[in-house]
Amino acid sequence: MRHTAHPTPLLERDDWRDLSGPWRFCFDDQGRWDHPSEVGFDREIQVPYAPESPLSGLHDQDFHPVVWYGLTLTLTAQERQGRLLLHFGAVDYAATVWANGELVATHEGGHTPFTADLTRQARAGGTVELTVRAQDYPHDLAKPRGKQDWQRHPHSIWYPRTTGIWQTVWLERVPETYLRKVGWSSNLDQWQLGLKLELGGPHTPDLSVRVRLWRDDTLLIHDRYSLSNHEVERQIALPDPGIDDFRNELLWSPGHPQLLRACLELLRGEEVVDRVHSYTALRSVCVAGNRFLLNGRPYYLKMVLDQGYWPGGLMTATDAELRRDVELARQLGFNGARKHQKIEQPRWLYWCDVLGLLVWAEMPSPYRFTPQAVERLVREWQEVLARDQSHPCIVAWVPFNESWGVPDLPTNPAHRDYVRALYALTKTLDPSRPVIGNDGWEHVATDILTIHDYADDTAVLRQRYGTLDATRATLRMQQPADRFLTLHGFQEAEQPIILSEFGGIAYIPDHSVGWGYSQSQSEEDFQRDYAALLAAVHDCHGLSGFCYTQLTDTFQEKNGLLDEDRRPKASLAALAKSTRGKRTAREMTVDPLLNPFSAAPVWPDAPLEVGELAED
Repeated sequence: MRHTAHPTPLLERDDWRDLSGPWRFCFDDQGRWDHPSEVGFDREIQVPYAPESPLSGLHDQDFHPVVWYGLTLTLTAQERQGRLLLHFGAVDYAATVWANGELVATHEGGHTPFTADLTRQARAGGTVELTVRAQDYPHDLAKPRGKQDWQRHPHSIWYPRTTGIWQTVWLERVPETYLRKVGWSSNLDQWQLGLKLELGGPHTPDLSVRVRLWRDDTLLIHDRYSLSNHEVERQIALPDPGIDDFRNELLWSPGHPQLLRACLELLRGEEVVDRVHSYTALRSVCVAGNRFLLNGRPYYLKMVLDQGYWPGGLMTATDAELRRDVELARQLGFNGARKHQKIEQPRWLYWCDVLGLLVWAEMPSPYRFTPQAVERLVREWQEVLARDQSHPCIVAWVPFNESWGVPDLPTNPAHRDYVRALYALTKTLDPSRPVIGNDGWEHVATDILTIHDYADDTAVLRQRYGTLDATRATLRMQQPADRFLTLHGFQEAEQPIILSEFGGIAYIPDHSVGWGYSQSQSEEDFQRDYAALLAAVHDCHGLSGFCYTQLTDTFQEKNGLLDEDRRPKASLAALAKSTRGKRTAREMTVDPLLNPFSAAPVWPDAPLEVGELAED
């Protein structure tokens, strides 16, 4: 597999090389080796697919706590100039990297990126021997692991493990001083965009940054800022069109995913030292009373639970597969997705930005509460926030799900303090988005009250959530899954209430082994059952939105609207009609993906040159 799309679309350079393809590989089940000189490679693997996946070429789902990778890099003349960086999208769980036998990087955390500097090794010769050791103890329940099973075979709601490299590895050539980080934020009240830049390498007094922003082919901003140190932080004022109709054309939303193209240049005097391409958007999200607000207006969330697994690649997908999942969610009538127990590849967030799909970003859970588990999750969650908070599609952060990792919330004050602390830390690091402290039940700190309720009786759903008063009574009295929805000491206000898991209807056309929370026996039954369930939820006026379980079948869970190969189980148009419910005339005209067979808007795969028009 050869990737052509840049792995980090918010910070793209032209000069990079994808290292996907065959690498040397071996298992080290006894942990015998500590240094590349000791390793005996005995097989080949297709990176970036995990060895458990069929597309890796190994499809070995046994327990392998330590694995090794090797690759001989033959460098071009250009790659031996300037700085040479080696990027890893994600390695599960603890990674150690050597170049020519020298240690160049270590990283712990299975879902976040890290970088090694190969400059010294590159200048020493035309080849570099890369060695990567990945340690991922399969029975360790104190690390963030999401849906990865600790048993030999997938059971209940857990899936095959992912060991080692599972996101893109790539080389990038940069100048001695370069733009290392780009961060965007949006201030709709002031009609401004926030920009934060960080430099890598030595700083000299004559450095500045030029920033240009376009909406389609219209240049909006052309600014230049001096650099007194390694950082620059600015608020960029956009021209305010004044009239709402004109203002709305500049705002990002699922029905109108307007992105602003950016070119950022590091200058020394008038010389361009470094250039990166990026993008941003103007939009706001918040809660007010019992409503979720997008761009200052009440917005009803129609989301789908997305596990992010594929039969061939497990947690790894091609760019085309990531895009197709976003298109299918939109074509099924959803305006958002809750990416469940997974930090997805940045390319998926890119397509959510481009095609207009709201995202709840959720931290993969550990399953034990220990000091080590706390330290691991807090560190990795901060890396997630740093990586992803510039994406306009993300509208909520979810650090915990269903009390996983904090199993004694009702009885243990330390567990409650942990959830409150991580809620507050998330709000501190990103005050621009709502935070759901613990999605589903046992709330102790949250901006949105969320409920997981798999009742399949539509009358029961209407009784529990039909009115706001009924819904608030349910919060106090009902116990879906035998769990309290709020805990003693929680200060209930007028938060929005979202049914963030429900449904889960299984329809298994091939009669394979699997399960759902209820079951339909035919395509006609499935379409009818889904329509009835969604009609009931749309009638629940105590709710500000929903998240249906789930987008695709995932291993033994057969409750997807699509099977694992992304084939709809019933008419796509009929399912979408049920998902949408009643639509206003304005929604019908501005939503480019309302018709499931219409062409989706396209954002270019490659960075545009200055002045080039991004065509739909």
